[in-house]
Amino acid sequence: MILISIQLKNFRSHKDTQLNFSNQLNYIIGGNGQGKTSVLEAIYYLCTTKSSVAKLDNEVVRFRENEFEITGNFKELTENTTRIFYSLQENKKYCFQNGKQIPRSADIIGKYPVVLLAPADHAITQGSPVERRKFIDSVISQASETYLNFLLDYNKTLRQRSSLLFRIKEERRRELFDELDAWTSKLIYSGTEIIKHRIKFVEEFNAYIKSSYERIMGNAEFPEIKYSFLDECAGGDIEVFFKKQIEAKREDELRRAANLCGPHRDDFVFFINSINLKNFGSQGQHKTFQTALRFAQFFYLKERTGKTPIFLLDDVFGELDKERSQKISEYLKNVGQAFITLTDFTNFNFLKREDNDTLIYINNGQAAYA
Repeated sequence: MILISIQLKNFRSHKDTQLNFSNQLNYIIGGNGQGKTSVLEAIYYLCTTKSSVAKLDNEVVRFRENEFEITGNFKELTENTTRIFYSLQENKKYCFQNGKQIPRSADIIGKYPVVLLAPADHAITQGSPVERRKFIDSVISQASETYLNFLLDYNKTLRQRSSLLFRIKEERRRELFDELDAWTSKLIYSGTEIIKHRIKFVEEFNAYIKSSYERIMGNAEFPEIKYSFLDECAGGDIEVFFKKQIEAKREDELRRAANLCGPHRDDFVFFINSINLKNFGSQGQHKTFQTALRFAQFFYLKERTGKTPIFLLDDVFGELDKERSQKISEYLKNVGQAFITLTDFTNFNFLKREDNDTLIYINNGQAAYA
């Protein structure tokens, strides 16, 4: 899958920017705050309908404007045009594919697989469990519509059950307890399916992370991901274990009016040479692991979806030593199309520009080709 072109209107510092891309490496170069990362953010929007940076859509509307629009042309077997339009006045986002409105944003997920390697990835290996769950969920959701639907249903159930627990705490009416049992059964069903998908994913994904890590570091280190639930369940029946967890926490849940059990509280633990990366890894090991995760994600999605993902690398080389950077730049040649932001191309002489690569300079939202 190739992104042929993109148009940004009133997006961040981009008033009206039209960019045409190479089907190989696209280097997007500019100083801080000039709009180069916004190009990657816009590509990510097209693939996921969400920002990779902002929490709210209204944060990316150009100053003193009332809307933004992103249009991208993708080519696989056929060409497809995707458009994201957001109205500040309505506080509403619209998604279109080939001129037809897409009713649910979730229907876009997986159609254009995307991988983003950015400085914020440090949170995956160094941050809280929620960051690791977010990473795992994003990868599986792009590869499996079934998983995405289970995840959406589970999160909706969590919200409903949480609201009900709060009402029970306040009112203690009998009929509310009957309703709680119904929501609990629904939570156990979708939660069990999520756990099963995660177990299978970790088993498969470990081979990809090992392969990617080896390309960057050779055989000096051995990476591994483990799913915390497996240690807790210890090979037992998943649904039965989940049900027993909820039963054991019932009084605590009622007292605290919170969902205390389920895959929304699980963790994934990263290891190098059987040593916990979060607790004992060096900064170099963390950065290498983060990079390997994204390359592993790329090749996993490519095999599972049959589509070549869009690969975005935001300011990656500035945080790596020369040897690791060189390995990664060589590795990129196996990817195909990729989008790489840099502050200055001349500072990275290990990056070899091929004839069909593209250099785009961004200055205050304006683009120029080298």
